[in-house]
Amino acid sequence: MSEPANRLRGEAELRIDGQRIVLRPTFAALVAAEEELGSLFDLVERAANGRLLLSEIVALFWHVVRDRPEGLSRDQLGEGMMSLGLAGVTPALKIVLRQILSGVGE
Repeated sequence: MSEPANRLRGEAELRIDGQRIVLRPTFAALVAAEEELGSLFDLVERAANGRLLLSEIVALFWHVVRDRPEGLSRDQLGEGMMSLGLAGVTPALKIVLRQILSGVGE
C-alpha cells in the first residue's frame, strides 16, 4: 500500500476498493492533464460554476495519481469514484484544484 497523502505537497487521497489512491498534482502530471482536457484555468472555472463533467474529474485524477496501483484502469478509477459519490470525491477535487491555482509543492 502506498504512503499516505502528504498535505504539505498538496496531495489528496481517495479510498477505492480498499486501496489508498494518492493524488499528487505535479507539474508533469498537470501538463499531461492539460494536454487532454485543455486549459486548466478553464477547468477550474467550470468547477467553480458547477459545470465540471465527471469525465473531466476522472481524467484529471488519472493524470495526478501518484504510484498508480498495478492493474488499476482508468475505468476502475471512475467506477470507484462513482461508488464514493460526488460528496466523497469533492474533498480531493478541492485540494487538487487549489494546487492548480496556488502552486504545487515539491
